[in-house]
Amino acid sequence: MGMRETDETRSRRPWVVGVTGASGTPYAAAVIRGLLAAGEAVDLILSQAARLTIFDETGVRIRDANWRASLEAWCGPLDGDVRYWRPGDFAAGPSSGSYRVKGMVVVPASAASVAGIALGLSKDLVQRAAEVMLKERRPLVVVPRETPVTRSMLVRMTELTDAGAVVMPASPAFYGGARTVQELVDFFAARVLDQMGIEQELPGRWEGRLGGARGEELDGRDVEDLLPDGL
Repeated sequence: MGMRETDETRSRRPWVVGVTGASGTPYAAAVIRGLLAAGEAVDLILSQAARLTIFDETGVRIRDANWRASLEAWCGPLDGDVRYWRPGDFAAGPSSGSYRVKGMVVVPASAASVAGIALGLSKDLVQRAAEVMLKERRPLVVVPRETPVTRSMLVRMTELTDAGAVVMPASPAFYGGARTVQELVDFFAARVLDQMGIEQELPGRWEGRLGGARGEELDGRDVEDLLPDGL
C-alpha cells in the first residue's frame, strides 16, 4: 500500500509457507528446500509457537535480527529467493489479496491454526494469509499434525475442504522404500509439493509394481504366492 511496484515485484510470485506450533517442523524444512530446489520463491511465516517447536525439535533459535542465518541453521543453505515475515506483522505482503502469490501451504498445522483458518479468526499472519488464499480462491494446502483428532478438529478440517483447501494430514507412507526417518520426511514433503503442482523428483513414487521401490519387483507368480489359497 503506497509502495511503488518494480519489475521484480511485478514478476515475483512466491509460495507462502506458514509454519505453526505442531510437532513436525522437519516437514516444513523439507517443503522449503523442495520449493527452492524447484526454483520457486518462498515467503516464510513462522508463528510464535513454531519458534518454540523448532527449538525443541532441532535446538535452533530463530531470531528476527538474524533470520537468514537462523533459517539456514534449521533448513540448510537457502539457495534461492526467500522473504521472511514476522507473525505479528499484519501489514506484511501476504496479509493482502492484492499481494501476488501462487498459493500457500501451512506445514505443520496445529489444531489451533486449523480452527483459526477455518473460522477466519486471523489471530496471526499465518491465519490471515491462509484466509486470504481462501477468499481469493488461491491454492491452500493445510498439513495437520495432531493425533488423536477431536470431533471439533474434524469439523474444522471438513470446513477447510468445503472452502477449497486441500487438507493433507502428515501421514508418512512406507511403500517408497525409505530406510531413514529423513527419507520418510522427504517422501511426504514431496507429496505435499505434488498437491501444490510443483514439478520434482519423488523417489519411490508408486508405479503399480509391488516391491519396485526396493528393487525387489514381484512377477505374477510371486504375487500369487503371497495370496491365501482360495482367492
